[in-house]
Amino acid sequence: MNQESYRDTWAEVNLTAIAENIRAIKQLYQGKDVDIMAVVKANGYGHGAVPVAKQALKFGASYLAVALLDEAIILRKADIQAPILVLGRIRPQDVGVASQYNILVTVFQAEWLEEARNYLSPEDKIQVHIKFDTGMGRVGIRTKEEADSLLEFLANHSKQFSVNGVYTHFATADETDTSYVTEQHERFVRMLEWLKKWNINAPLIHSGNSAAGMRFPEKTFNLFRLGISMYGLTPSPEITEQLPVKLKQAFSLKSRLVQVKKLPKGEAISYGATYRTEKEEWIGTIPIGYADGWLRYHSTNGGEVLVNGKRAPFVGRICMDQCMILLPEQVEVGTVVTLIGEDGFDKITMDEVAQRLETINYEIPCIIGQRVPRVYMD
Repeated sequence: MNQESYRDTWAEVNLTAIAENIRAIKQLYQGKDVDIMAVVKANGYGHGAVPVAKQALKFGASYLAVALLDEAIILRKADIQAPILVLGRIRPQDVGVASQYNILVTVFQAEWLEEARNYLSPEDKIQVHIKFDTGMGRVGIRTKEEADSLLEFLANHSKQFSVNGVYTHFATADETDTSYVTEQHERFVRMLEWLKKWNINAPLIHSGNSAAGMRFPEKTFNLFRLGISMYGLTPSPEITEQLPVKLKQAFSLKSRLVQVKKLPKGEAISYGATYRTEKEEWIGTIPIGYADGWLRYHSTNGGEVLVNGKRAPFVGRICMDQCMILLPEQVEVGTVVTLIGEDGFDKITMDEVAQRLETINYEIPCIIGQRVPRVYMD
């Protein structure tokens, strides 16, 4: 499923690395009744939702999760039949579409259920996962009053709304201080007791994101939502050494030199003439820019690429479609430039790029735009 392209910039997605990450993480749960839910929202964190979903299902995942109903439908249209949960709120009027495609939806508002029921025919049935907010402060039920209202409705309308799961999300599982994880877990356990009053038994209970699922398997219940770590990225640098598995980064970003020129001392490079050659220098141009998600900040905060295994810094401002680098020596037009990934004995990791942009590694592959084709390596 390689994306057809006519440009010399591309992202390589190593499907074998994704498979090996899943296998390694599944070993943590060997002998336990815990399934894997592969999170492929945001186009598989920028890696490509359909190829990643198929690989995940092939190598051990039983469920998929996305953020939007649109994302779930894309997977269904790609002939993926596994259960898919939409983690975000869908509109009540779209519940019939979710039913049509057999998609699991997240619920946390009684009024949503009341409105959604008007859009279901008597024959329609929708499976739901109840979301509890144990301290993330995003979406979910927080009080027993909210829970009773929603659970009563579900108990009285079980022919149309079937409870398939209950879940929550940890806010600090990727930090060294685990006290808030414990607090959220204990709160979730208390909230699960609320279901008994209404005789609601959810087959699936899940709270573990990548960080929690690897660090606290005893708090994961019977379903592990595997997100960022499936792609070989650690949830945060501060817990890298605490993870029980060694992850393999699946995403690389590459381009080719389209021009190489020798410039004399004092020549300006790019908009604003913010860089001038300090001596006679070899300048290379590569066809990637901020319209591809390669932001201008890369050129103002010490950004580098790899050319023939050697580091080369950005010079001048990154343009919309192109940027320039200071080459260590003369090289041929067409030479591969590695922006993320390995070249020779050196590598530029996603964490290095994220640190340069003062952000998290999650953001980097997600912002690499769709006009950068994904090439799948297996």
